[in-house]
Amino acid sequence: MGAMSSPDDLVEGLASRLANAVEARTAINPLTSEREFTVDAAYDIQDAVLDRAVAGGETIVAAKLGLTSRAKQEQMGVSEALYGWFTDRHRLDPGQPLDSGRLIQPRAEPEIAFITSRDLEGPVGLHDVLAATEAVAPALDILDSRFAGYSFTLADVVADNCSAGAFLVGNPVPLGSFDLALVGCVFEKNGELVGTAAGAAVLGHPAAAVAWFVRKLAEGGEGLPAGSLVLPGALTGAVPIGPGDSVAASFDRIGSVELSVA
Repeated sequence: MGAMSSPDDLVEGLASRLANAVEARTAINPLTSEREFTVDAAYDIQDAVLDRAVAGGETIVAAKLGLTSRAKQEQMGVSEALYGWFTDRHRLDPGQPLDSGRLIQPRAEPEIAFITSRDLEGPVGLHDVLAATEAVAPALDILDSRFAGYSFTLADVVADNCSAGAFLVGNPVPLGSFDLALVGCVFEKNGELVGTAAGAAVLGHPAAAVAWFVRKLAEGGEGLPAGSLVLPGALTGAVPIGPGDSVAASFDRIGSVELSVA
């Protein structure tokens, strides 16, 4: 390792590497393979990457949570989830194909998206989130790690904005009285079953993941405003996708969403 940079220089330098990887659509080695940094520093790098995107005209439109299954947390040796953000550049409209040419190594996974109706802040719990939920919707999260072979540490993936690539949200439905923990999901690729799960795969209940996120924001003196869109984490494992593929996720009582890859 070379001479230590100042924290600001470190953050900006690593943010530049990630931004350049996105622009060039070329995978790079994990940032921590050259220099170790903390998860807190990783969020600073993530912020710097997003600041560049916003300065370039993009708008943040949704929150993206990850490592929200106990199995994933155990696999990574961590005890909590992580978060990143989607901008309008990431958003796909229903029926719009994914242009795989603008991504490096896309993978798809199914999620239950939340749309909030009131502000959430402070030490909230699952029931606070449910009370503040206007609607839920079927969704697909398209991952795209900037690190070759999806090989990274926790700090790397946080800095890389949780591997945000693209996302698609289907028609929202009122939450009603049904239990999201029991909602079943069927995930298919090219018409073949690749995964099944229930909402409980996400921290026991997907609203619990949203509550964790709000508490995490509160640590920095921030909250989640009304009208927010949150993708709280995947119900199944992610599958690689490429040109000619299609993926579909169907959820009990919520509906389905489908995406083709151009």
